[in-house]
Amino acid sequence: MTVTQADRAAAAKSGGRRLRWPHYLLIAAGLLVLLSLVRTLDGANDLTSSGTVGAALRLAVPIFLAGLGGLWAERSGVINIGLEGMMILGTWAGAWAGYQWGPWVGVAVGILGGALGGLLHAIATVTFGVDHIVSGVAINILGLGLTQFLAGMLFATEEAKALGGGERQSPPIDSISTLTVPILSGGEVFGWKSPDVLGSIEKHHWFFVSDLAGILRGVTSDVSALTAVALLLIPLSFFVLWRTSFGLRVRSCGEDPYAAESLGVSVYRMKYAAVIISGGLSGMAGAFLVTVAANSYQDGQTNGRGFIGLAAMIFGNWRPGGLTAGSLLFGYTDAMNVRGGGSSVHALLLFTAILLIGAAVWQAVRAGRLRPDAATDAARRAVRRAYVASGAALVSALALLTWFLLSDTVPGELVSFTPHLITLLVLALFSQRLRMPAANGLRFRKGEAR
Repeated sequence: MTVTQADRAAAAKSGGRRLRWPHYLLIAAGLLVLLSLVRTLDGANDLTSSGTVGAALRLAVPIFLAGLGGLWAERSGVINIGLEGMMILGTWAGAWAGYQWGPWVGVAVGILGGALGGLLHAIATVTFGVDHIVSGVAINILGLGLTQFLAGMLFATEEAKALGGGERQSPPIDSISTLTVPILSGGEVFGWKSPDVLGSIEKHHWFFVSDLAGILRGVTSDVSALTAVALLLIPLSFFVLWRTSFGLRVRSCGEDPYAAESLGVSVYRMKYAAVIISGGLSGMAGAFLVTVAANSYQDGQTNGRGFIGLAAMIFGNWRPGGLTAGSLLFGYTDAMNVRGGGSSVHALLLFTAILLIGAAVWQAVRAGRLRPDAATDAARRAVRRAYVASGAALVSALALLTWFLLSDTVPGELVSFTPHLITLLVLALFSQRLRMPAANGLRFRKGEAR
């Protein structure tokens, strides 16, 4: 079976017609128009400002890298709950090497630290057949305890303390250089101060045009070089996993390892490779936190981003494009929390209410189209589910709209929990439309019968 044939078979099995890039671009344009409308009505200019977009990108990258690590592991059939622990290992290893030999060495050592966590997970699950969830939880606990011990031992020495270290933090690390596109987003080129075309358009707050300029300026101004490297991993991972024989072997292990073994695929080797890559990507996410986001190691720095990355992977249906969208969604809500607080999140209430009204109308139309053909019990159940979903979306939209009209801000406690609420919401809404690899999490023993 070729790579293309395998993709077609998987699409047929999962059901439904997969959207193409023009459809995604049309959806993105529609969402931007709606966001611009909400920004104009509410006056919440932070919704599409370049500062918010830049912060969202920085906050999304570690989530994306952790989620991409989970994607590699689970496409090979290994559940990786230990992403958080591997990220923690990456933060400590990246900081330890970074403050001594520079940030790029810190990134490389952080990747190595995460990869060692992935290797441990592979030994436990692939070689010894340990339950994947148990192994992942153990790695999370081990990563947290080990890094706290090592930080107290190596960052609290007299030499490290003289540089600003301590038991719960490392000495500061030099920043990784940033990239700015001249003319479009300003900056300097050999001493010449470039004009900032997008910035000048953004300041006028024109409908749609200024919003688009703000978004483009956010992704072309002061972007870390490590962020650019992380973004390149999106097409690279898609190409390797879906357009190469190596990627086909990895995915075949996640769908049917016994069939893959019968065709000569070294299932153990593929699983080991995928899980180690998974750990390395998680370690890179941790290194990003200490070299870009904070410029030092701090205890508790990951703050659950490994688990949010896992949720973004599920939201993205185990594909790089969907994972990227989910990561940007979580990063955006987190950026709104950091920059705008309750007033900006308050504007999102109106945005979400309008989206839910659209979803209610779509489900009602869908139910109306299904109703004439509802001759079987299964078809009638599908019609009922569509009507129930339409009603639930409409009630939720009215509740959010009422909240928006009767208040001026959102309580701080809810604002700080917004990213986690979004995580639960998207998983609840999209869980029935997802398809994980068929053999994900199943125990495989070489030479055994199915």
